[in-house]
Order: sequence, then structure tokens, then C-alpha cells
Amino acid sequence: MDATTTITVDKPLLAQTVIISKQQSEPAAVNLALKEFVQRHVADYVIDAFGTIEYDENYDYKAARNR
Repeated sequence: MDATTTITVDKPLLAQTVIISKQQSEPAAVNLALKEFVQRHVADYVIDAFGTIEYDENYDYKAARNR
């Protein structure tokens, strides 16, 4: 879903974002930056979840594959 939103941004930071991202436009660079921001924080959430899930030591994954 595309939406038009007016925001105030740091112009030098936006210019760097366009250059670094190699995007053709400012909106494309901002959208890519937002996407990467979300992906990074979701990944951090998943990483934080490691070691917090208890597994059944008796679970036979090989037997489950043969069902």
C-alpha cells in the first residue's frame, strides 16, 4: 500500500541515504531504509528469543518426517 506522507527529515542524512542506497529517488531510499530498519529489529527480536524455548528432549524429528 502506497501512501503519501509529509515528514520533516534531516536533508544531509537523506542525501547520504540516497547515495549509500544507490536508489534513484529520495522516496525509494527512504522506503528501503525503513524496510531495512524493520528487518533488523525483527531479526533482533528473533535472536533474543534463542534459548528461551524449551524443547522436548524425547521428540523424534526423524519419525515425524516419515508421517
